[in-house]
Amino acid sequence: MRKNVGIQVFLAVAVLLFAGYRFFGSAGLAPAKLRIATGGDSGVYYAYGNAFAEILEKRMNIPVAAIQSGGSVDNIRLLRNGRAEIAFAQNDIMTYAYNGTDLFSTEGAFKDFSAVAGLYPEICQIVARREIGGISDLRGKRVSVGDEGSGTELNAIQILGAYGISYTDISVDHLSFGASVAAFRDGKIDAFFCTAGVPTPAISELGADARILSVGDAHAQSLISQYPFYSRQVIPSDAYPAIGEEVATVAVKATLIASDKLGEAVVSEIIKILFDSRDEIGKVLPRNDELTRGAAVEGIPIPLHPGAEKYFFEN
Repeated sequence: MRKNVGIQVFLAVAVLLFAGYRFFGSAGLAPAKLRIATGGDSGVYYAYGNAFAEILEKRMNIPVAAIQSGGSVDNIRLLRNGRAEIAFAQNDIMTYAYNGTDLFSTEGAFKDFSAVAGLYPEICQIVARREIGGISDLRGKRVSVGDEGSGTELNAIQILGAYGISYTDISVDHLSFGASVAAFRDGKIDAFFCTAGVPTPAISELGADARILSVGDAHAQSLISQYPFYSRQVIPSDAYPAIGEEVATVAVKATLIASDKLGEAVVSEIIKILFDSRDEIGKVLPRNDELTRGAAVEGIPIPLHPGAEKYFFEN
């Protein structure tokens, strides 16, 4: 009887391995590899994702690849199509995807993913030439609102809308972070929107001829009332030494999300590694001290992955 049981167990494990799964550590059954959807190579998602991929690969002893992408919207679609297991996304974009609204109204709701942990505020940064005094002065200017259909573009539409500005009032360009910086430097645009962690590498490249426009208190409160995923944030003056100004604006939240196909124990292990490696990730993201267990569960508009629930309950 024992021999038969042993053969059955061996065959079961062989089938799982053939299907692309393996055992490791205390996390139980896990995929033979992990793919993390990040963002453009000039943004924080990309830098954070590559650093975290290296750490996961060492700690979990499986191949982990960081995939360059178009950002939040693209990342959720990569999860949906089975081309990634983990991804970064803004909390507002997660809401739209989960409910099948706004950017996801044509493709419908996507319910097969969950939140793992909120990471840091993604601050809405409106970079403009020094002579532009405020957001109201963007009328008639050439403005990059981010990649077409991106989370940054939706933030731009909402913030401009709070000031009564629509696309008919400005000359619109759809450029990535890196392309926006290049166009700004070459004098091809007057301003650009960038929703990302602070400091953002693309903005750090700019000199004293740039400034970041503030979102006034009344306009910020209007945005927060209409879109509860926004929060009030202040960019400290030392975030961009060349710019050297403290700026009040609004932010959404960068969140780590996962496919529901990942097991509970695996996701719990991923979160454990995330918190254990805060100092290592802090070398890439200087303000990674904002990653705390309390903040990680705030502003999450979709269900937590069972592995995340397990980790936060135990900690």
